[in-house]
Amino acid sequence: MSGAQNIPHNERSSNGYPFLERTYHPTNLHAMLPITAIVDGKNLLSQEVADRIVARHELENCDVGGIGGTLAGNALSLAAMRATLTKVLTQEAFDRMIPLAQRWTGGVAQAIADVELPWHVTRLGCRAEYMFGPEPKNGRPAHDAMDFELERFMHLYAMNRGILLTPFHNMALMSPQTEPEDIDRHTRVFREAVAEISGR
Repeated sequence: MSGAQNIPHNERSSNGYPFLERTYHPTNLHAMLPITAIVDGKNLLSQEVADRIVARHELENCDVGGIGGTLAGNALSLAAMRATLTKVLTQEAFDRMIPLAQRWTGGVAQAIADVELPWHVTRLGCRAEYMFGPEPKNGRPAHDAMDFELERFMHLYAMNRGILLTPFHNMALMSPQTEPEDIDRHTRVFREAVAEISGR
């Protein structure tokens, strides 16, 4: 968020960043490597308006901003999307990323089974995610399996060991730069976390 230095002080939040600055990642996100964000919109608000928004916003819903914004279609964002779709998300990349996601899913599933937690992991292409409950049949059990405190624990546990998970899920998206060693490192850390939770 290096653009924050150019924002007048009275238009910054208390931590020095512009109010409600939104950043979106145009690349295929990945759980284990730092990613540079493209800023595609700024909503500068008065402190009064910002305070009113924050007062009505629950912590559990802090990451549901979705995509878009008044500047989501700017030239830089569109160029980044075009480059991603034509140069990054190629068949060659998917041929590499999908087996890595299968490896990630297998490691998580085995760790869950070994400590007999009633969780599950699922995968779609190069995206994989675990949930704190059995595989749901519809949206209700998926919603009921959400555990905000446990999710925060899992994210913090991983982050303290150098692994950044997607912040609004327990999800990983493999990238063309993901290495098998990255997957195995996540599996080790995940196994340690579930062992602490289960006491096994």
